[in-house]
Amino acid sequence: MARQVFDKKIEALDALRRARDAQATRTQLRTALQDRNNFLVARAATIVGDLRFDDLIPDLLGAYERFFVDPAKADPQCFAKLALARALRDLGHHAADPYVRGITHVQLEPAWGGRADTAGGLRGTCARALTDCILDDLEILRYLADALADPDKTVRIDSAIALDQLNRPEGALLLRLKLLIGDAEPDVMGQCCTSLLGLAPGDAVSFVSRFLRHANLDVQLEAASALAQCRDAEAITVLRSFWESELVSIEVRRAILIGLGASPVPDSAEFLLSAITNEPPTLAETAISALSTSRFGAEFRAKAAAAVVGRQVASLQRQFDAKFGATQRSHTQTVNRARH
Repeated sequence: MARQVFDKKIEALDALRRARDAQATRTQLRTALQDRNNFLVARAATIVGDLRFDDLIPDLLGAYERFFVDPAKADPQCFAKLALARALRDLGHHAADPYVRGITHVQLEPAWGGRADTAGGLRGTCARALTDCILDDLEILRYLADALADPDKTVRIDSAIALDQLNRPEGALLLRLKLLIGDAEPDVMGQCCTSLLGLAPGDAVSFVSRFLRHANLDVQLEAASALAQCRDAEAITVLRSFWESELVSIEVRRAILIGLGASPVPDSAEFLLSAITNEPPTLAETAISALSTSRFGAEFRAKAAAAVVGRQVASLQRQFDAKFGATQRSHTQTVNRARH
């Protein structure tokens, strides 16, 4: 019976997203935020954020404080606190106190073999929320520096993202130090590269490029992807020079091509076109796929079609047709016949 009551409460909450009576919806959400069940409160907080009910911020704050009392028992897995923090952030709540409390919160709960911390998601969310808070930048940097060494890798990633968002030169120094010290998780290294390039692209390109030759292949892949998506045209120049090295693995080459598909730099399309024209079919197929999703894909479509027709490799033509559509192929063949 208890399960049926719970399911009905969830259904009633979800129905509020479509309710037409905004005032009644607010009343029901206020009631739900006072519930003892952390999962129900988490669902209500998410709906408040999605519906942009910023007048319910005091109710969110009240629920947030409540779940810090005996937190492992009141809010197992940190479901409620995480959803409440996200809702507060999304609604533009800029007072720092709830995020400061969240970024320093560790919640140990029983787990196989001992105890596990379940508050990583909360700390990461609060790290990113702090960058928009009414708080001295240097104090924010202090919290982010600690988070950059958090045992939870998702918190370290969120901290690197937050340093980019904060847009302070001191943040670039923290990211450089973190990269030099290293991290056991390649995706943390990758986010540090991306954030550093976002903060100080001109100075950072040559620094990040050293990780293209890192001993760990996965770190090489992360650095290559970060440089390929960098908004500084110098990164494309660095990657072209690196591409010519005989030591570059095919995995790294593919990472470069895939990353170039998300690049905001026009030279990225020229790089991809060159790969379509000159590289072995496996890499050329990757380049076709990347160019098709690029913001320059429409502009370079005709050139890519001509390059594919010129190579006369069936697998490339199939890839082009799949990614760009067969219409361009027919048009290009018609033009070629007309020229002859």
